[in-house]
Amino acid sequence: MNFNSAEFLLFLPAVLLLNTLLFGRTRGRHLMLLVASYAFYMAWNWKYAGLIAGSTLIDYFVGLRMAATDDPRRRKLLLIVSLCVNLGVLALFKYFNFFVDGTASVFELIGVDLALPTHSLLLPVGISFYTFQTLSYTIDLYWRRLEPERDLGKFALFVSFFPQLVAGPIVRASDFLPQLHHAPESIDGSRQRVRAGMARIFRGLFKKIVFADLIAALFVDKVFANPSDYSTLDLLLALYGYAFQIYNDFSGYSDIAIGAAMLLGFHIPENFNRPYLSRNVREFWTRWHISLSSWLKDYLYIPLGGNRGGRTARNLMITMGLGGLWHGAGLNFVLWGVYHGLLLIASRAADRHASPDAPAGVLFRDRFLTFHLVLGGWLLFRVRDMDHLAEYATAFATFSGGTALHPAAIGLLALAALVHFTPRGAADGLWKGWSKLPEVIQGAGYAAAIVLLCGLSVDAAVFIYFQF
Repeated sequence: MNFNSAEFLLFLPAVLLLNTLLFGRTRGRHLMLLVASYAFYMAWNWKYAGLIAGSTLIDYFVGLRMAATDDPRRRKLLLIVSLCVNLGVLALFKYFNFFVDGTASVFELIGVDLALPTHSLLLPVGISFYTFQTLSYTIDLYWRRLEPERDLGKFALFVSFFPQLVAGPIVRASDFLPQLHHAPESIDGSRQRVRAGMARIFRGLFKKIVFADLIAALFVDKVFANPSDYSTLDLLLALYGYAFQIYNDFSGYSDIAIGAAMLLGFHIPENFNRPYLSRNVREFWTRWHISLSSWLKDYLYIPLGGNRGGRTARNLMITMGLGGLWHGAGLNFVLWGVYHGLLLIASRAADRHASPDAPAGVLFRDRFLTFHLVLGGWLLFRVRDMDHLAEYATAFATFSGGTALHPAAIGLLALAALVHFTPRGAADGLWKGWSKLPEVIQGAGYAAAIVLLCGLSVDAAVFIYFQF
């Protein structure tokens, strides 16, 4: 069920109504949200709901067993069980064919033809997100950062909470589970939260439908499909277009998820902070997909040793390489992760040798340079495979001027960039004026705008990160 679909326009109000009717009945409210979350997920493929349920049960009982023992070896064994089951299922569905094909290609280079088995299983939507979510729970328990959740219903709701189930933000147990043990906010005290939630949903739909989907439909998809048919300028504009498409698509999803959670009385973390304003690549990763980058830092980079022991470069490359692989079973994703690993290493080296008095705008501190370094990575991310990358690079290198793109496409790209780079306070006056209007008018305005946006949606186009 897409956030930009007619089905969701019916689903969310129904859940909100039930949530209000069950106000003060904590157990009933949580049960309703759990059922709604499974119904939301099963709208794609009901069979794969069993994977979420299985992961939930395994990590729930692992958590109880881990809390019941102080034996270090037993605790480590339980953690290994959780890691193997969760990552094993993820590897089977997402990476099995990738590694089988890679192995066959390696042997083919030495003249050995291997007929290795592959599968045709569909990739479960959101599996990378909820896998990392449940792993945060068992890892935090192992490190004694968290008390176990003894209520299976609450734990199941943490794993499957529908606003962020499919494409994040990745919510940690330490952030979400305590909210299930607190009394819900009073109805009178929730008005500001409701207004903020509606505004957030509207903003997310606007990003997705007006910017991401139209940019893709007007020129990005066409240019990337046949790069040799377009000029160098068109290829560059398409690359710029993809940068703003993927930002508005993914941050738009996060905005809708955060807004829907607000309406239901929950807080989930921010995931984006205008990443293309970063002064260096290190800052970019504190602004882009924040929940994933912080997860990789806390659960992979730091356990590997982080900045200690003179192995910073190695740890960065492992972390970013696996972070790239997390996005998809393709060599281009791995190369994208390695590329960012190299950028992070270079950024650290530049910081060490930079003068403390150096003005902003030098080397990796420069926003313009950082944006274009990130832009180069998006080319790796967008292409289908290495042949497609070579085709795009060859067409790009064959310099030719002029553009075949419609002026409306270029204007839309310019508008998306303007919105991203405009200071936050620029629209504060308009927002304050709107917020002073009666709540009934605000609600009607948001409802009409959301219905209109969903009606204009390009075939309810799925969000890019659903495939990850």
